[in-house]
Amino acid sequence: MEDDSEPEQSSWAYLPDVCLRHVFHWLDDRDRSQAALVCKKWSWAMHSGSLWRSRTIIFYGRPSRARTLEFQSALWYVKKFGKYLEHLEIKLSNPYNTAFTQKFQITMRGLLSHLGKRNSRLVSLSIKYLELDRLIWKNVVRAQFINNLATFLKRMSKQLDYLNLKGARVTLEEGCELLNSLTCLTNRSFISEINIEDFFGLHLPVYSSTLFHQTMSKFHSLVILTFNYNCISDELLDILREHSAHSLCTLNIKCHIHDPHGQVVWGMSWANLAKRAPKLNVNFFFERVVRHDHLARILLAEIPVRSISLRSCYSSDPDWIMRPTLTNLLPAYWQVLQKLTLELDNDHELLDDELLQLILSCKRLLFLKVWAFLSVTFMERLLQNRAERKCILTTIKVRIYTAQQETSEEDRLLRDIYRKFKNLIDSELNYFVITYPMA
Repeated sequence: MEDDSEPEQSSWAYLPDVCLRHVFHWLDDRDRSQAALVCKKWSWAMHSGSLWRSRTIIFYGRPSRARTLEFQSALWYVKKFGKYLEHLEIKLSNPYNTAFTQKFQITMRGLLSHLGKRNSRLVSLSIKYLELDRLIWKNVVRAQFINNLATFLKRMSKQLDYLNLKGARVTLEEGCELLNSLTCLTNRSFISEINIEDFFGLHLPVYSSTLFHQTMSKFHSLVILTFNYNCISDELLDILREHSAHSLCTLNIKCHIHDPHGQVVWGMSWANLAKRAPKLNVNFFFERVVRHDHLARILLAEIPVRSISLRSCYSSDPDWIMRPTLTNLLPAYWQVLQKLTLELDNDHELLDDELLQLILSCKRLLFLKVWAFLSVTFMERLLQNRAERKCILTTIKVRIYTAQQETSEEDRLLRDIYRKFKNLIDSELNYFVITYPMA
């Protein structure tokens, strides 16, 4: 007798669509493609737009057998699923010769062209570390890439809300061309976040450029702007005050020793911007800018500074000392500073007392990261003050540099300090402290 009953199906066949899409969300492209062959329902799940809203495409500069199809697969993805894209990130990993950059440029031309025609959802674009000033970019390839990107930005200018071109290293004219592409349709842009840190080439005094000021005056709703200090001027601050004060929340400013940073910016310009933009917070990142006279020209008391990161990076300047910065400059932000990062090679001066006094004076300081030559007893004093509620730190990350190769005694003392304040550390702090020999 034949059995006419239906074959018993796996419980996977009855999985709700929302759950199936969630499973597919955690699969890579290869596994998704394999799973889509199981049945029509699973094939439908793979083509759900919710799976393809965000994408990171990596182009590897070093050739290998496993990466030979990366350019073709990038185009395949955009043609098949690009219409769903909302967030796109492009990464270049170790580009090493002109052949690679030319192939990248050709691929990006097709990718951007297809997206520009098919996509109406893209709100976020990130292409970091292009380093277009390197010799591996031939002039014609570089010019074609910039032209293709500018054309794409024009098409996307009404919908794009976030643009990250960090590390592009373009000329002043090229950079302004790309930024102007976001404003060409209406002569103004309402994009909310732009990252142009290291966007311009090294050594460019962007702050004195009328072209740059004209370009920035077209942005009318900036919320977050990340850029270099060589862009800062009274004119730029006035432009931000006039056009984006109602929305502006964060300025992230990098100041590198090789970028021009000697320009005069008046405290009144900062004060006027801060008055019109009451939500504004400014975060400074200093790379090898350590001399007190240089920092004093930049760190004006009128700036609403929320975060300061200062890295000496084994400064070759024999005359720099950190003490005046800790005692004279940073205390000006005692009411606003929330995050402090110091990475110092201060083997010629001990800063325990000055650093502790600064921490205690900053009433809103929550985050402390210090890599420096300190005494181990500094940690005991800091934790004692924290236990007595004289500061409100919630994160303490310290690397205590020492000129000694043998650190067993210091490590023992740190363990004793941890045991003494164990209850405080375990219940209230994100805490990490080690010794680090600096031979």
